[in-house]
Amino acid sequence: MFYIIAVIVLIIDQLWKSAIVKWMEVGQTIPLWEGVFHITSLRNKGAAFGILQGQRWFFIIVTLIVVLGIIYYLQTEGRNNRRISFALSLLLGGALGNFFDRLIRGEVVDSLDFRLIDYPIFNLADVFIVSGVALMILDMWLETRTGQQKQENEKV
Repeated sequence: MFYIIAVIVLIIDQLWKSAIVKWMEVGQTIPLWEGVFHITSLRNKGAAFGILQGQRWFFIIVTLIVVLGIIYYLQTEGRNNRRISFALSLLLGGALGNFFDRLIRGEVVDSLDFRLIDYPIFNLADVFIVSGVALMILDMWLETRTGQQKQENEKV
């Protein structure tokens, strides 16, 4: 089930990026809410915030290691925790989305441009990755809180 979620995330990401590549020129922007949110066609040969430009093979190798780690964790620990499994599915799909960009296109297609907060342009794969990490943090917080409540109940 969780691999299906990862594949759906990957498909959504790749369809969006294909549409951006097909229908927009690099640098073209379409304001959806002027000065707040635009769709802007951009290519990134680096990592987040444009760091490590041109290190394509480094990112391909690192992503393969990360993907294998996510799959391993899904198979072992993830089976016992649906929230973690869902978070890992989002991470896996997002990581594969950017991986396929680097592998096939040689660069990552970015297009989500929040101008209100002057944030770097990013893509749907990034959204899924950040959402997966946020869910994992939420899970850790909830588990810590549940553990503390159990300890308090045992003391009483």
